Amino acid sequence: QVQLVESGGGLVQPGGSLRLSCAASGTIYRINTMGWYRQAPGKERELVAAVASNGRTNYADSVKGRFTISRDNGKNTMWLQMNSLTPEDTAVYYCNARLDPAYMDYWGKGTLVTVSS
Repeated sequence: QVQLVESGGGLVQPGGSLRLSCAASGTIYRINTMGWYRQAPGKERELVAAVASNGRTNYADSVKGRFTISRDNGKNTMWLQMNSLTPEDTAVYYCNARLDPAYMDYWGKGTLVTVSS
């Protein structure tokens, strides 16, 4: 009964910027953490960035200084601002939310980001 919907993906040139959004809806008591994962062609899914309800964040080393994650607890919405994009950032980006009190993970269907000239 929980749905996560990503948006904002698309085609961007190297060095460009893109902002992803994730909106959570349904039967939600509380979201503990929200995060973005990505899966590039031929690679395993990996954590990009995560943010807890208290605002604490962590980032993959490959995106530190370029990406910024944020959330609005009241709106159950999360964003990922991506700057200085490179072709290595090309992937399907998935929204993840860990809910309380059930302590279960939910996933969006993904949004494709393609960085190419």
